[in-house]
Amino acid sequence: MKQQLFGEFCAQLLKLDSSIRFIGIADHTGSLLSISEREALKPLLNYKETEQYAITAATRQYTRLRWRYTLGKIDYTCSVYEKLIRANIPITDAKNHLVYVILLTFDIGTDNFHQLMTKKIIPLIRKNRDLFLKEIKKNQ
Repeated sequence: MKQQLFGEFCAQLLKLDSSIRFIGIADHTGSLLSISEREALKPLLNYKETEQYAITAATRQYTRLRWRYTLGKIDYTCSVYEKLIRANIPITDAKNHLVYVILLTFDIGTDNFHQLMTKKIIPLIRKNRDLFLKEIKKNQ
């Protein structure tokens, strides 16, 4: 059930904009639960490298979350590389514990990147947040 839910969600996110290259969902430890890539995409990282990136992204989210009470909630984090733009969106529970990390990559030069994140991607994630958190409770 969880694989299907996350797979469908990744596919739904991927359809939001043609500049989206990759969507992944990792759990709090960085284990990849689902990924979707744009059709005919030549990935810059292989699957093993993507797994390693997911672990690193989850670890970084832990350090960022400790500042929530001082700086406010994280909507997303972003890194702009020469060849792509990476963004990570933490999904936390009511106690601010990291549950999932949404991993995204975009084409370099995506002009409307911030608007795409704040007007399309984050609202869709927030709409599905409770469903994701229910899924984690089922598996505990």
